[in-house]
Amino acid sequence: MKITKLETLFVKPRWVFLKMHTDEGLVGWGEPIVEGWSRATAMAVEEMGRYLIGQDPRRIEHHWQAIYRGAFYHGGPVLTSALSGIEQAMWDITAKALGVPVYQLLGGAVRDKIRVYGQVHGETWGDYVASGKANLEQGFTMVKTCPFGSVEFIESPEFVKKSVEAVASLRQAAGDRLQIALDFHGRLSPAMAIRLCKELEPCQPMFVEEPCLPENVDALASVARATSIPIATGERLFTKWGFRDVLEKRAAAILQPDVSHAGGIFEVRKIAAMAESYFCAIAPHCPLGPIALAACLQVDACTPNFLCQEHVCLGEGYLKKPFVIEGGYIPLPTGPGLGIEVDEDAVGEKLYDGGWENPRLWHDDGSLADW
Repeated sequence: MKITKLETLFVKPRWVFLKMHTDEGLVGWGEPIVEGWSRATAMAVEEMGRYLIGQDPRRIEHHWQAIYRGAFYHGGPVLTSALSGIEQAMWDITAKALGVPVYQLLGGAVRDKIRVYGQVHGETWGDYVASGKANLEQGFTMVKTCPFGSVEFIESPEFVKKSVEAVASLRQAAGDRLQIALDFHGRLSPAMAIRLCKELEPCQPMFVEEPCLPENVDALASVARATSIPIATGERLFTKWGFRDVLEKRAAAILQPDVSHAGGIFEVRKIAAMAESYFCAIAPHCPLGPIALAACLQVDACTPNFLCQEHVCLGEGYLKKPFVIEGGYIPLPTGPGLGIEVDEDAVGEKLYDGGWENPRLWHDDGSLADW
């Protein structure tokens, strides 16, 4: 079997789908995307195609090493995300050829269903409380939310008070059955994150995600040491090498590698195995499309230290058979490959030029805030 073509599709609202063709008629799907850099990522896929065309897609690890290590410059968000989507497509083809789900080739399933969590949104905190209650009624045992917008390097007592009151109101309304995770989006300085986490501890958040930016692992570790709230990070880290420092410095209890950014299915499974040896869990990041979610579910199925799965799209209008949430869980996928069938006619109606841009946040003085 040989790869004959790599076809990238820019798909609304902000995704890139990859269709990998072979000379035996089997096709594999992947989702190579850096949000806001769709065109650059698609071009990286095309560049990698110079090596891949004519190769056997079943030599997944060999091709991963050749693309990642064979270049003088390793990694980074664009190159690693392009490789991630390619790797997903190769797993899809390989498992389809054998008639089994991808997870069956990675040790087999260790669970019967996969826990997912809801998102809490709204214009006011009354909306947030209503959203939290709605998630609970739908069977979710966990939700995630961000309790603020742009944040100054050192914020006022009023900011701290309002943030804590918002989370406390959600906790009071939802009760103790609902686990509430907080996403700080890397918007806080380490000092501010420590101050806010201390005040939030009575609310018992499930975890705080990206309390500060992950580039300085020592700073992240200082936050983790200063609070009893579990710290999560990883959506902006790439490959096993990017997660090594986080684990060795005990900077997080929960890793959040993204299957479309961190290197693909097998690389995330390797990161999870590293985390397991440090008694850390993984909660794969996935604010992307249904192909990325399908790839995540394959990892979740076979990973003992899996905690929970993010999702924003179950595949309605993209997959012939979208995923279904039952009582806060997605049933274990059983189909071959990634377990999905892309509705190419429906996807064709959602094509665009790939020009989506990341929104920006600004401080009151007009300077840029971290998003």
